[in-house]
Amino acid sequence: MKKKYTIQKSPFVVPTTDGKIIEEHFGNATDKNNKVSIAHMVAPPGWSEPFQTPEFEEYTYIIKGKKQFIINDETIVLQAGQSIKIEKNTRVQYSNPFNDSCEYLAICLPAFSMELVNREAQ
Repeated sequence: MKKKYTIQKSPFVVPTTDGKIIEEHFGNATDKNNKVSIAHMVAPPGWSEPFQTPEFEEYTYIIKGKKQFIINDETIVLQAGQSIKIEKNTRVQYSNPFNDSCEYLAICLPAFSMELVNREAQ
């Protein structure tokens, strides 16, 4: 009988050049699941990404530290224990302009992909 669960012991570590740690536990890179992606991330102090307008909903839960979100023209800062849902097709920039690393979980529906993220040129 086929098991009705999957335990992830070896998440895909996404190669980065900006010091950010991305461990995808489920999603396109790990198990070819394009419905949802779940990733554990650590953003170093001073980290930021360009603005993007993703074609997926993104849920973020802050485990440790703080993370800044610029959504359209509004700046929001979340800290440990807080979470946010950002609707798809919303212009957003993620960053950690603070002195400590930010550890968080990100869940994307459908799964994160470079084809759906729509990052702007820096």
